[in-house]
Amino acid sequence: MLKNRTSGLALLGLLLAGVLLGGALVAGETTNSNWPRFRGSDARGVADGHSIPTKWDVESGKGVAWKTAIPGLAHSSPVVWGDAIFVTTSISGKTDPELKVGLYGNIDSVEDDTSHSFRVYRVNRKTGEIVWERTAFEGVPKVNRHKKSSHANPTPVTDGKRVIAFFGSEGLFAYDMDGELLWKKNFGVLHSAFFSVPDAQWGFGSSPIIHDGRVIVQADVMENSFLTALDVATGEEIWRTSRDDVPTWSTPTVHVSGSRGQVLVNGFKHIGGYDLKSGKELWRMQGGGDIPIPTPYVAHDLVFLTSAHGPGSPIYAIRTTATGDITLPEGERSNEHVAWSRRGGGSYMPTTVVYGDHLYVLRDNGVLSVFDAKMGERFYQQRLGGGTSGFTASAVAGDGKVYFTSEMGDVYVVKAGPEYELLATNDMNEICMATPAISGGTLYYRTKDHLIAIAAD
Repeated sequence: MLKNRTSGLALLGLLLAGVLLGGALVAGETTNSNWPRFRGSDARGVADGHSIPTKWDVESGKGVAWKTAIPGLAHSSPVVWGDAIFVTTSISGKTDPELKVGLYGNIDSVEDDTSHSFRVYRVNRKTGEIVWERTAFEGVPKVNRHKKSSHANPTPVTDGKRVIAFFGSEGLFAYDMDGELLWKKNFGVLHSAFFSVPDAQWGFGSSPIIHDGRVIVQADVMENSFLTALDVATGEEIWRTSRDDVPTWSTPTVHVSGSRGQVLVNGFKHIGGYDLKSGKELWRMQGGGDIPIPTPYVAHDLVFLTSAHGPGSPIYAIRTTATGDITLPEGERSNEHVAWSRRGGGSYMPTTVVYGDHLYVLRDNGVLSVFDAKMGERFYQQRLGGGTSGFTASAVAGDGKVYFTSEMGDVYVVKAGPEYELLATNDMNEICMATPAISGGTLYYRTKDHLIAIAAD
């Protein structure tokens, strides 16, 4: 029964995705107003350099710069480049497609054989006006989704010249900033299901990323899992590396240090890093949960990884110089490649965030734990909300605050630091499964039916 419950909760993650010390920015933070991919340019979910709102009221409109209706059902996040915001969606032939949020354990799929319209939108960042919309694909989805999932889970990515939208089995689509289709690529059916119950199809969730002229795609599926790099200008494949893994829903991250560029991936059978130029495996480890969802990222020269399905619920802080098989033997918590780890308290759906010297780990049930990011010591543990709402969206941070969003749309604003202080709770008045974006001090929330800009007065 517990297995079914936690397996069903994995769908939360399909969608799926530092403190200012003496006024100085910690390495890895950014004042750049662009938020070009899932969790921003470096996947860390941090944006400093601007004042960011603490309190707002969507119902009255206080603090709301604009609110724009987006049709369909999608859990992809907004991305920002300059004055452009991009979002994706999937519009079912049904007028009210099923969506069930909360903490429950049903692993069944939604069977919807109506024709869907898979679309990409460009929205004006300042006004909320829809600049253009494009239909990437129309047809019956090739893979079913879970009741908590959608058919537009992957977040788009942009490099300021192109926007890449991924709809899993329906294909990868590249547009220029004016909405002209440049190229498209189909990887065939990407069967994303609970590996122990293949008929429990949940929908594809990994987002594409762009780095140095390459589009990186991680496709961990039921058969023939792979990691690939494509030419961003043409869609031509540069390299492809097979992965011996079962379906996962994590987005990869690129980290470059000196001459070493690597693609970091979460996984069940194969957590690891791959050479950015060739796709060759650099390091690997086992010991994570069996339905990995959170995205890896780097802070303080450590790769932070977590997964919380299964008995261990580990948190790993791995040195960026790791090589070979770095799997920890039973009972050990560190080695020359793993700076520290914990066998409990990991995050199941939301990706963690490091802000300053602190690591914030939020479980799907709302239990927040804050650790010393470099050493692994836990400072506090606190439940957000009453324990009745799930959490899928990943945290974002900036301006000395960390923002946690529940599925029911409650945004908990917590003061950054080693002691718990709740600054505000704000109601978005809608279901909220997607991770927000931050640009120029404005928060952009993708709710069930709208894209909403929250700005300071």
